[in-house]
Amino acid sequence: MKYAISLMAAIPVRALPSETSEMVSQILFGEHFIIEEENGNWIKIHNVSDSYEGWIDYKTATVISEEEFNHINENIPSFVKTPFTQIYKEGKADPIRVSIGSIIPFYNDKTQSFRINDTAYFIKRNNLKTAPESHLKQLLRNAELYLNTPYLWGGKTILGIDCSGFVQSVFRINNIKLPRDASQQYKEGEEIKFEDAYPGDLAFFKNEAGKVIHVGIFIEKNKIIHCSGDVHIDTLDERGIFSERLNKYTHFNPEIKRLQIKRRKNKE
Repeated sequence: MKYAISLMAAIPVRALPSETSEMVSQILFGEHFIIEEENGNWIKIHNVSDSYEGWIDYKTATVISEEEFNHINENIPSFVKTPFTQIYKEGKADPIRVSIGSIIPFYNDKTQSFRINDTAYFIKRNNLKTAPESHLKQLLRNAELYLNTPYLWGGKTILGIDCSGFVQSVFRINNIKLPRDASQQYKEGEEIKFEDAYPGDLAFFKNEAGKVIHVGIFIEKNKIIHCSGDVHIDTLDERGIFSERLNKYTHFNPEIKRLQIKRRKNKE
């Protein structure tokens, strides 16, 4: 079995081993994965952070040893908390520009660096969240950092993201792991009545066939932040999402799920 890590800003994950195949997700900087299969210039991977599988170009992967792979699994990583930041590779003048939600393993706060395959990488500590917490106020602030990010099917960065990628990324920065797709996220948490919805709860929407097709984050009374066209805030009621831009309802019959988030009394 082979193991690898992404040392690129975002690697496209495709449904099939072809550049013309649809992008179903992305591997962000610092995410590590198992190489399950090889097919010419393509490798099928299993992303450890969310168990998502798909095909990537083998040139985009950086192979690591099983020992280093296990070491990553055993340590709590840091996360990029700013919309963008730069990482400098030892001996290189040109930076790697990465998006919020990227993972930084083995970060040394004193040297402001980390090492992969005995190569040092440098990133300023003020761009990192080194002790992730799941407090509600921080989660909602992180969600707002994505405002105006355009919709991109399979996207996970602040340059382009889809509805479930947005939700997954916001919660992951706050130390809460969620699956990649909305239909998988729907299976998480506790079902809540709409009238009992609280900021930080997730609102799911189904199509006429009963398939989960959309998800967003409830942020305050009758408001939801979600990615539809772009990341923005709309009105939410028991009927569904009302878009002021379009002057109509776009998603119907919300189902609310609650995850475990720390809520400070009298503060949140």
